[in-house]
Amino acid sequence: MLKPTVVLVAALTSVLAAAGSLSAQAPAAKPPAAKPPAAKPAAAKPATQPGADPVKRGKYLVVFGGCSDCHTPKLLTPNGLALDSSRLLSGHPSDVAVNPPQLGMLSPDGWMAATNMHLTAWVGPWGVTFAANLTPDATGLGSWSDSTFIATMRSGKHMGVGRDILPPMPWQSLGALTDDDLKAIFAFLKSVKPVQNVVPSAMTPSLH
Repeated sequence: MLKPTVVLVAALTSVLAAAGSLSAQAPAAKPPAAKPPAAKPAAAKPATQPGADPVKRGKYLVVFGGCSDCHTPKLLTPNGLALDSSRLLSGHPSDVAVNPPQLGMLSPDGWMAATNMHLTAWVGPWGVTFAANLTPDATGLGSWSDSTFIATMRSGKHMGVGRDILPPMPWQSLGALTDDDLKAIFAFLKSVKPVQNVVPSAMTPSLH
């Protein structure tokens, strides 16, 4: 006859064996599914996409560069000066006379530059300069090509080979633009309304 201790051990062994068998038969629990990676926010589109309409690109650059500040005549309104949109980018008005500055008006210790109401005529140590007609009229850029325009901005010479481009025209800054950007500016200038306006030639310095 078996002793009670032996019977108890045998019983426990049978129970553990049965539990192990059931555990082996039960399917293993699947790990929780990994969460899909969070979607990246869409990149902001640049103001002008590569290959965009060059006229639109050119307008953007002309407005940003403030070309109308000097190249568009102004209207005097109750709120101050405003651009005359009917003469957009047509340069110094041919019917607005500008007298040579008085001798001694400018000096290293005093005023070094002055302008008229339209901001189209400027006087300084370089003499008197007048903002050019940038419209596609024959009196403006009508005969120019984009390569002529680029050569002018790169060299600081009229049409790339002529007289110096005088202050306050910031040709150095424009010359730092890419060919594509300069072509876009020229494309926009060729798209504006032609305005017949013969801008006077610069006056040589006589300020001493």
